[in-house]
Formats: sequence, structure tokens, C-alpha cells
Amino acid sequence: QGQLVESGGGVVQAGGSLRLTCTAPGRTFSTSAISWFRQAPGKEREFVGGISWSGRSTYYRDSVKGRFTISRDNAKNTVFLQMNSLKPEDTAIYSCAASAVLFTTNRNWGKPALYDSWGQGTQVTVSS
Repeated sequence: QGQLVESGGGVVQAGGSLRLTCTAPGRTFSTSAISWFRQAPGKEREFVGGISWSGRSTYYRDSVKGRFTISRDNAKNTVFLQMNSLKPEDTAIYSCAASAVLFTTNRNWGKPALYDSWGQGTQVTVSS
């Protein structure tokens, strides 16, 4: 599967917002679930949230519920991660990943082995 490309990262003050974008040049991921993961320095990669191929289902880690929203536009082959009310602990490299798996169990969303394509990531820094 082809590589994914993230954009939209940057530096923002606590309480601010950023919108990340995930695209897939040269391939379509309209039949793939797309998730966002993040990794902070010295910490393990963690699942942030995901969206089903149709866009009808989303799933988020508890710490971002109510602040982050994932959406997708399959016609434009793009997935978005809208991040509001950002906190310093949200600072990390954010990566998107695609999976052909139909997630019927929430706990499977966060398993990296179920994703077949990944992006290089984009840095998000939230200053206090």
C-alpha cells in the first residue's frame, strides 16, 4: 500500500486549535479505516482516534474526547483531525494510518499491527 502524508502541524498556545490533514497520493483509501496515532518524546506511540471507511463510526481515546474530531472526505481522499482546546500534554508527532480491517471491537482500533500504511508524521507542539 502507498504511503500516507500528514500536514497541518505546528506550534500553538494552550487552548488553541489545529487541524491536521491526511492524504494518500497515488492511492485511494476510501475503503480503509483511518486512524491517528501520536508519539511524544520518550513515550510509546498511542492511539488518538479513528474513523471508519464510510465515516459513520468514530472512536477516540478518553483524553481527547470532546476536544478532537475526526472526519473524512472520500471524494478528496482526505481525512482530517480537528484538535481544539489543546493542552501541553497533546504535544507529539501525529501520524495517520490506514487499515482494511472492519473494526467491530473498539479495543482493536489501537493495535498498530492492524494498519497497513503509515505516514511520516507531523509535529504538534502546544506551549503553556
